[in-house]
Amino acid sequence: MSSLISTDLVGLDEDLGGTSTDVIRALAARVAASGRAGSADSPADAALQPEAPVGTGAPGGIALPPARSASVTEPTLAFSRLARTVGFGAPDGDADIVFMIAVPEGADGDHMTVLSTLARALIRDDFTAAPRAAKTPADIVELVDDEVSGEVAETRGPAATSAAGATGASSSAADAAGDGARRPKLVGVTACPTGIAHTFMAADALVAAAKRLGADLQIEPQGSGTVTPPDPAVIAEAAAVIFAVDVDVRDQGRFAGKPVVRGPVKRGVDAPDAMVKEALAAAKDPNAARVGGRAGAAGAATGSTAEKQGFGSSLKRWLLTGVSYMIPFVAGGGLLLALGFLLSGYEIAGNAATVLTDYSLFDLPPEGLQYFLGAAAFQIGNLSMGFLVAALAGYIAYAIADRPGIAPGFVAGAVAVFMGAGFIGGLVGGLLAGFAAYWIGKPDVPRWLRGLMPVVIIPLLASIFASGLLVLVLGGPIAALTVALTDFLNGLSGTGAIVLGVILGLMMCIDLGGPVNKVAYSFAVAGLSAGSISDNPAPLMIMAAVMGAGMVPPLAMALASTVLYRKGFSQVERSNGTAAWLLGASFISEGAIPFAAADPLRVIPASMVGGAVTGAISMAAGVTSQAPHGGIFVFFAIGNLGMWALAIVAGTVVSALVLVLLKKFVRRSTAAGADASADAAEAGSVVGQRSPVAA
Repeated sequence: MSSLISTDLVGLDEDLGGTSTDVIRALAARVAASGRAGSADSPADAALQPEAPVGTGAPGGIALPPARSASVTEPTLAFSRLARTVGFGAPDGDADIVFMIAVPEGADGDHMTVLSTLARALIRDDFTAAPRAAKTPADIVELVDDEVSGEVAETRGPAATSAAGATGASSSAADAAGDGARRPKLVGVTACPTGIAHTFMAADALVAAAKRLGADLQIEPQGSGTVTPPDPAVIAEAAAVIFAVDVDVRDQGRFAGKPVVRGPVKRGVDAPDAMVKEALAAAKDPNAARVGGRAGAAGAATGSTAEKQGFGSSLKRWLLTGVSYMIPFVAGGGLLLALGFLLSGYEIAGNAATVLTDYSLFDLPPEGLQYFLGAAAFQIGNLSMGFLVAALAGYIAYAIADRPGIAPGFVAGAVAVFMGAGFIGGLVGGLLAGFAAYWIGKPDVPRWLRGLMPVVIIPLLASIFASGLLVLVLGGPIAALTVALTDFLNGLSGTGAIVLGVILGLMMCIDLGGPVNKVAYSFAVAGLSAGSISDNPAPLMIMAAVMGAGMVPPLAMALASTVLYRKGFSQVERSNGTAAWLLGASFISEGAIPFAAADPLRVIPASMVGGAVTGAISMAAGVTSQAPHGGIFVFFAIGNLGMWALAIVAGTVVSALVLVLLKKFVRRSTAAGADASADAAEAGSVVGQRSPVAA
């Protein structure tokens, strides 16, 4: 096996740009130039995906961006000791030492071994000091070969064990000396959104912290490779559990009833000693938060209210879970509605059920085949949209109580529709059903009753509680509130409509598909089924404003990077800009995320300004949309198409111009080199040479 690193992959005291994106792209180009990747763009894009939501910085001025890409031909490390520090998201400051890990798409074993080994090394002072003391690239190669390459070679041998299992080793070295029985026992899980660097860095940092504090800790890193869980006997003996995670813990029921300390995965990297101390204290505290459910119960509630995560953050996660499961019903159903309008005209809304009842493919209506197919599309879409509130409530309850919450949640959502409580009733019903299912399933019951709990008793009692409250107490007031809100929206005109358009436009662009964006989108689609061109146009106007504003960020990025200011963007960004034309036209706001990840303090404000302009113009012009998704491809479902197109064009141009001005005249210390780096990339500068610094 060739070495993971060679001297041509090492740079010392070099300036690769002022942002983490610049550094990652430069190191990816270095990997490609060494012949270990088919192109620089693919590993750079792969590394930037985890860099955006989490950051790959570690304490001590280290950064560890990972790139798993099909264009990489063998596991590779590229290294840079930076002449000026660059922010990679670490809480203690910027990084001057960067290891980029590039591995082939299918090299999970090698990948996880490299990551876990480097993570283990990065918490040792002797390892982090060595790269700063190195005098030649050969010194770095020797350091890495001694630390990492041997373990990667071992994973390819017949006696190799999984990398995840290696990372999950415990701090029980002292057990061999005979004092293990006297050491407190802890278990834990680490997991980050990408399942790569931070998962293993947190695992090793926590294990080392436990050893320093005289505890025995076994960590299960739930990364993107094979996971080796702790033995059930180890879990049974553990006095407490540590969850350093940014995502839900897989099979959390194994830890049910144990005292728990929970925090984000980066806290496991940045403050492992504090987490271990909290776990040791929780083990002695009878009032400490505990993992919900019953020991051994499969699929215990991932959103357990027994864990003190903060009600606000838990509520946000529950609601976003419901929204994320609801959106496919809305998107598919809404596009089918729009297709029905295209084939049969708007009057099909009142005739579809009759047409399908009275006619068939072998007995077509007088209007012909197209009209019949339009009726079928509309009716299927209408039925799909009918699940909107039920799906929202059902999956909110699922987020709180896992599978036992689904049935009572769906029933509560259906009752909310029956009572006229609509979207708000679905939210309330889902929360009631979830809490009821969770608390009903919490007490221990006799063994003979356990099998009936999730399939009969919990759904029955939780449905009676949640749906009964809606029918007898809450449904009427919520329905009245819904009617009042609808009347208010219908009464909006002039300045009021414009202000609402501005607010919706800002919300759609502030986080590009994140929680705030989803709140605005959910608000729009919630009223779509009740909208009517003649009787109730307000919900359709809101839908048009939301969809138009959501199209602006990717379109603006495309305009700025491919037309207005090409030299202000790197080659990769210009390639992303070309793709963003189609993404924006399709109403996929996430097309702007690569730009926002690289330069959030300039891209996001520019996007928000353009989104507000589009929302205001759309609402002021009374544009309507009968479709919840599709962008320009559902033009046939847009009322006042010309003004809608004008609103989108205006917002796109304004946003792109604001971004160009910000890039030209607003220089930040963390982005000062971005433009210069882009210019260097445009000219095909050789990676490893010093880039010009922006004035």
